Amino acid sequence: MDRLDNTVRPYAWGSPTAIPHLLGVEPTGEPQAEMWMGAHPGAPSRTSRGTLVEVIEADPHKELGKAAVDRFGPRLPFLLKILAAGAPLSLQVHPDLEQARKGYEDEERRGIPLDAPHRNYKDANHKPELICALTEFDGLCGFRAPARAADLLDGLGIDSLKPYVDLLHAHPEDAALREILTAILTADPEEMAHTVTAAAAACDRLAGDYAPYAGIAHHYPGDPGVLAAMLLNHVRLQPGEALFLGAGIPHAYLSGLGVEIMANSDNVLRCGLTPKHVDVPELLRIVRFEPGDPRVLRPEAGPDGEELYETPIDEFRLSRYVLPEGARPHDLTLSTPQILLCTAGSVLAGEHHLTPGQSVFVPAGEKAEASGAGTVFRATVVA
Repeated sequence: MDRLDNTVRPYAWGSPTAIPHLLGVEPTGEPQAEMWMGAHPGAPSRTSRGTLVEVIEADPHKELGKAAVDRFGPRLPFLLKILAAGAPLSLQVHPDLEQARKGYEDEERRGIPLDAPHRNYKDANHKPELICALTEFDGLCGFRAPARAADLLDGLGIDSLKPYVDLLHAHPEDAALREILTAILTADPEEMAHTVTAAAAACDRLAGDYAPYAGIAHHYPGDPGVLAAMLLNHVRLQPGEALFLGAGIPHAYLSGLGVEIMANSDNVLRCGLTPKHVDVPELLRIVRFEPGDPRVLRPEAGPDGEELYETPIDEFRLSRYVLPEGARPHDLTLSTPQILLCTAGSVLAGEHHLTPGQSVFVPAGEKAEASGAGTVFRATVVA
């Protein structure tokens, strides 16, 4: 069992205080957005045996187990993060596995450099993800029913939005959503900036259901993504609640601290709220124009105190243990690789004493026990 030394990524949208507060250290004044735990080559966790990438490459079968290697190859198929949003992230979607493979092969064939700003596919993998709130956590997830989105836009009282309101009343609903997102993203930039500015002022004035979008507009003035965001469901998670984000589902995180787990991929197609490249034709090919209420996940009680967040994919499996003072040790031994992350209290994982924000990597089949008084998340795979 290896204690992990993890990198914190200083993206501009990160909270300057949330991760330091969790870790019990003084803030630096700089944004601290994500702490990565895993074997992603961009920022692999470090151990006493080298980086986790080096540890796994030295003996994949020993570290990951035969079943995981046979299923996913000689690499850790998930990336675990602590995510701290102090400002909205970009509005985005992720491809499914077939779309990612074809997109990656196409861009490789065309010779687009991996670090090119207009590159869409950095790898051939999909990127389903799960966010579990540690604090109250705000986000956007999936399309609202078009009639509800029309009411929201109409309530702003802006003449230039009337054509969009009319579009949203058209049928079928998926075609209406596709048409309005296309219209928003391909509109004249100068005209759209004026409309977004007027919409932002109205959101400020109206507050209530409009408050999240006023906040978004404050961070991204004039960005067409502000209007695209109003097509989506606003979700507020309470601590312990989670959202699963599958392929093609437009989403954005707005604020809060959470544990995030995802398939080990960098494939992102952006819809707005970003200065980065937005490939509208490719985006429209990937987005699933399916309205509906987002499904908030709550952990399901399992054997021996495990609380599981059920998801339909196998690259990751996230659960947690809330350990009461004086309880017997919990046997966490598995035939698959694990990362154990403490988020509250004090937990003994094997010989490692973990406080909030600290984590360990457990090789496949390695004896693992957890005890103490606190909360520990377990990330592994289904193989």
